[in-house]
Amino acid sequence: MEIVKKFLEKEGEMAIAMDGLPDKFFEPFILKGVNVDLLEPGHIVCSFTVTPRLVNGGNFLHGGATATLVDLIGSAAILSSGALSSGVLVEINVSYLDSAYPGEEVEIESRTLRVGKTVGVASVEIRKKKTGKIVAQGRHTKYLAVSSKL
Repeated sequence: MEIVKKFLEKEGEMAIAMDGLPDKFFEPFILKGVNVDLLEPGHIVCSFTVTPRLVNGGNFLHGGATATLVDLIGSAAILSSGALSSGVLVEINVSYLDSAYPGEEVEIESRTLRVGKTVGVASVEIRKKKTGKIVAQGRHTKYLAVSSKL
């Protein structure tokens, strides 16, 4: 039980280092190094090289980083389709199919499946750029806030 507690409660030098992080650092932390290769209405292709800051204990792209990429690139696709905002996450699913290691270049492709008055849905695929092998596939649903008519 103590091992679990130590795993979850970051203390000492790690806690001090985290206290020094700026507010709202998470998105820039994940997106640093992402390049937009194609941007069309409802379709985005990005690429980046997996860095050590985004890997897990097994030394491959962390599932949380992968899910965040699905969230952020999917949101951008919805926004590129003419939505007035990127919305609020309602549902996300990610299927993890392979691993990507530090130094590997991956491609992230997102397509808008639907943008209505209140809901936007995007699909996202992350694949190894060199081989085309799929690392993860996700679907992302956002609530698009309706402006008040008052």
